[in-house]
Amino acid sequence: MVITHEDTNVSGERLISLILLISLAYTSATISGQKIKRMGVQKYVGRIKESLRIVRRHSSFYIGLYGNNWINFMENSYELVTELLRLSPNKRKYYQQGERAMRLILSAS
Repeated sequence: MVITHEDTNVSGERLISLILLISLAYTSATISGQKIKRMGVQKYVGRIKESLRIVRRHSSFYIGLYGNNWINFMENSYELVTELLRLSPNKRKYYQQGERAMRLILSAS
């Protein structure tokens, strides 16, 4: 099923505003994703390109969009993670690496 702008009943200034909003959101997520990739912490957000794979797995848009989702998840589940670390203190090193990546991704946003 293909949805056209006629199906949405959006036209004129409202259509232009909607298109502008979508393009700004896309541009923002793409730029954020490029910054995350340059920092080298994209492996925390999504799978990185495998050696035998010709086409990269995720675009800069995906990395930027899901980078913000990952940060929101980490902020909302902080208490749960603290409890899990109490049960497995040997995983603290990996958690600290993830925290560092989260701070870098937050600075890229």
